[in-house]
Amino acid sequence: MILIAGPYRSGTNNDPELMQRNLERLEAMALPLFRMGHMPIIGEWLALPLLKLAGAKAPGDEVWQEIQYPAAHRMLLKCDAVLRIDGASKGADQDVEVAKKHGLKIYYSLDEIPISSS
Repeated sequence: MILIAGPYRSGTNNDPELMQRNLERLEAMALPLFRMGHMPIIGEWLALPLLKLAGAKAPGDEVWQEIQYPAAHRMLLKCDAVLRIDGASKGADQDVEVAKKHGLKIYYSLDEIPISSS
């Protein structure tokens, strides 16, 4: 399982359309990873439904802080690697640091990732 990390909220001024575009950039990596034999995961796939259920009012609010980054960090404990796509992102940089502390591989492009036989 490979966590795809990159900008989601960063650089958007909390504009929902720009955040959606960033999510689409993250998601664009998922199918190629799957076809390479890996299971892709994106923190927002887990966090966004939880944020809605928890009543988050705006990106960065107290509920957001409680769930957004911790969801990805908990998922990282189940992952084998991180694919860090380009773009400034405090959250994605934190994901990489957490992954390094747990000895996970960090990739910066699809070309670096081996095709899995499983």
